[in-house]
Amino acid sequence: MAAGSFRPAVSRRGFLTVGTIGLGGITLADLLRIEARAEQKNYAAIAAKADSVIHIFLPGGIAHQETFDPKPFAPIEYRGELGAVDTKIEGEKFSQTLPRTAQVADKLTVIRSMTHGEAAHERGTHNMFTGYRPSPALQYPSMGSVVSHEYGPRNNLPPYVCIPNQPNVYAGTGYLSSSFSPFSLGRDPADPGFRVQDLNLPGGITEPRFATRRKVLDAVNAYFAEREKSDNIAAMDTFYERAYSLISSQKAREAFDINAEPAKIRDEYGRHAAGQRLLLARRLVAAGVRFVTVDYGGWDFHYQIAAGMNSQMPPFDQAFATLIRDLDRSGLLQRTLVMVSSEFGRTPKINKDAGRDHWPKVFSVVLAGGGIKRGTIHGASNATATEPERDPIGPEDLATTVYHLLGIVADKELMAPGNRPIEIVDGGKVVKELLA
Repeated sequence: MAAGSFRPAVSRRGFLTVGTIGLGGITLADLLRIEARAEQKNYAAIAAKADSVIHIFLPGGIAHQETFDPKPFAPIEYRGELGAVDTKIEGEKFSQTLPRTAQVADKLTVIRSMTHGEAAHERGTHNMFTGYRPSPALQYPSMGSVVSHEYGPRNNLPPYVCIPNQPNVYAGTGYLSSSFSPFSLGRDPADPGFRVQDLNLPGGITEPRFATRRKVLDAVNAYFAEREKSDNIAAMDTFYERAYSLISSQKAREAFDINAEPAKIRDEYGRHAAGQRLLLARRLVAAGVRFVTVDYGGWDFHYQIAAGMNSQMPPFDQAFATLIRDLDRSGLLQRTLVMVSSEFGRTPKINKDAGRDHWPKVFSVVLAGGGIKRGTIHGASNATATEPERDPIGPEDLATTVYHLLGIVADKELMAPGNRPIEIVDGGKVVKELLA
């Protein structure tokens, strides 16, 4: 079903509101008029601005001070060793680690006021992938799996792909069926001789022979489907169906063929992990993949943060700036939402080991394309990057805004085990100031 074209489900809050009015003697005609007005409002609110998402996750907790929120006028123990560079946003600076990204800042929105309360890697990662605080009672689905659940495949391609692999358990399906799991490549696209696992026919198997095997498999599936109703069997059927579509579609196979890119473009992105991962992400959304998660690097610099950032950031800076330019010149940026996030930021003060420790009170997220404003800074941290000074945004607000841009009602209820209705996001709001 196309983005924004489905009939929105009435949320639990909306149902309770209607129910309360009903107690006052509302007529059926009144009820229908209220529902019609509510649906008109929902349709307007969920008109999709984005067809696809590229979520670039920088694991370990990347420092906001050494990237998108430098504090050049703070004391040395807060600002650290690295300097800052001017950006294409008048009066704003990025860290000296991002000179190329600074030159495409006019196409970005930087959130400098992200905040939550989870200083452990696992819990912070859960927040940023799901929009929920972790719960011992329930594993929540990632945004990619929710998009897979809501929209399904397009152009015979998996709806949700992780490059190079699913980066953590929180990037998975949570309480949803395993059929909404991401498709993982199995290898890094920067590796020599890169090929996606399980994407080609086995040796000696021709196309007609493959089609014959498919008919036999369909018969076996039908036999067992009549006798079993478990999620595992349903999920396996879905996996087989999608695998067949992927392998049997020449266009789908070509989407994963990074070697088809001109050498000049591969060089522009950079012949390294960051460059080739982001180039493949661009190929996949151009072909029809709805949600691509890319992880790159390890940013947990408790020790010698300046050296660590100087080592890992140049490839990312090259690749990310190229991705934004490439999407923009091809017209894809208008309908592709790009998000750069991490599980949290780093402490305001440099520690005794010349590093920074975990700090979830304030950090930065970068957005571009897909209905996001261009060339803006949203919110601010205070003078020492210790806490939000204005316009704080929580993970639930970020997730709700992402879903809104994709045409998904964030308080729509999905069914968890035991037939429990659970809202996709609980309590988040669309941050309208981020929207174009």
